[in-house]
Amino acid sequence: MKKTFSLALAIMSVTVTGMALASPMMGGWGMNSRYGRMYDPRTVETVSGEVLKIDKIMPMRGMSYGIHIALKTGKGEIPVHLGPAWYIDRQSPAIKAGDKLEVKGSRIMFRGEPVIIAAEIRKGDEILKLRDDSGYPAWAGWRRGRQY
Repeated sequence: MKKTFSLALAIMSVTVTGMALASPMMGGWGMNSRYGRMYDPRTVETVSGEVLKIDKIMPMRGMSYGIHIALKTGKGEIPVHLGPAWYIDRQSPAIKAGDKLEVKGSRIMFRGEPVIIAAEIRKGDEILKLRDDSGYPAWAGWRRGRQY
């Protein structure tokens, strides 16, 4: 009886932990997810341009939707991944087509194309901080009260 109870308790503990780690709020956007590990602090650069359009995308299977912008720079158009929609939609400044932005982020290859995973967005005098210098996402600490 004692062994059965201990085994049931262990299984329940593993199940609850697994559910917490696979939380739909994060939806694959965590630092240790396959997508999160794509951010490379060694490839960080800053680009400026105008927002041509804003889309919701699902970067990888199993992820929740994220916000993606097409930024027209002096060197052409570059896709910029901001973060999960559930987080970005609650942040300020709001971003819309036609906005002039400065984007700091990691330039990576994604699905064979160059993109920037944003760490910081500047719109006029306002700053939207999305990741710290090592690439740790602001939304990962959002529920624990971590502030940037």
